[in-house]
Amino acid sequence: MSFPEADRFQSKLGKKRFLVTMEVNPPKGTDLSEILSAVGRVRGLVDAVNVTDGSGAIMRASSLAVSKAVLDAGIDPIFQMTCRDRNRLALQADLLGAAMLGIRNLLLLTGDDPKAGDHPDAKPVFDINSAALMQVAKGLTEGKDMAGKELLGRPTFCIGAACDPGAADLEVEMQKLQAKIQGGAEFFQTQAVFDPPKLQAFMARVRSPGPSTPPDVSLCEAKRNKASGVAHLVPSTALGARQDVVLSGLHKPVLAGILLVKSAKMARYMNEHVWGIHVPEPLIERFERSTDKRAECIAVTSELIRSVRHTTDGIHLYALGWEDLVPEILKDALEPLPSCT
Repeated sequence: MSFPEADRFQSKLGKKRFLVTMEVNPPKGTDLSEILSAVGRVRGLVDAVNVTDGSGAIMRASSLAVSKAVLDAGIDPIFQMTCRDRNRLALQADLLGAAMLGIRNLLLLTGDDPKAGDHPDAKPVFDINSAALMQVAKGLTEGKDMAGKELLGRPTFCIGAACDPGAADLEVEMQKLQAKIQGGAEFFQTQAVFDPPKLQAFMARVRSPGPSTPPDVSLCEAKRNKASGVAHLVPSTALGARQDVVLSGLHKPVLAGILLVKSAKMARYMNEHVWGIHVPEPLIERFERSTDKRAECIAVTSELIRSVRHTTDGIHLYALGWEDLVPEILKDALEPLPSCT
């Protein structure tokens, strides 16, 4: 199908005030009905849909094939590709194949260790890392493969990368971001965020002012609501005031990762087993007290989005099978908020 240029995710970068993306996992099989149903629910509400590539080292259907199904369903896909399962020949072949199918957006990742997945005896490849893969994708857009050979027809890509606002060493994380930008990254999606003040500190580094200081968007309040478990960031300006703020640091849109927590059990499991995730105990206790986990998920997720919406350029939703809640969450969370008084 011919996809309207104005609806392309790349066309919205740097232009749309607040971007929204959502992640889906390919099926473990060939049934696309759940994916297509999820895409149908969020069409017109999100700007792009990420399709994971063997997330958690779990064997699933091809991310490339499902990305094409998402595109045909009317939403611009973000094709995730990891370095775990392919050597440089296969990686380049799939990138060119994606371009032929009309898929432009990429999120290039290293990939999870197979030992953590459902085929622990699988042999990982890791021929190159994600930084090198970004350079490869950029090189293809310039008409050459990794060996320097000329291509017959150049692909067009919008390259994305991951980042971690909770990194122990922000200076190292800033160096990684700068290297990814030099490698061609045009946008970033973060790990799941449960600590908005830490995200704000991260974004302050990302947008560290240059010679001319941008308008003040410092916090007038940053406190944790003990009842909700969500730390609230309240900006000193109204919602529209950030339109004039220029990213004088890294100059690339950053979308905060927002994960839909389903239960206290799930939250505790992630705290124990998922690197980089820490769900605050007060938030976990809310789920333990709740008699309606889906309603609590909507409430908590909406609060998290409201707490980060003034800080970042958008959000990336990890819905984890609860994509049907996304429309209500976005309606609740993106209502205009008053400024501080």
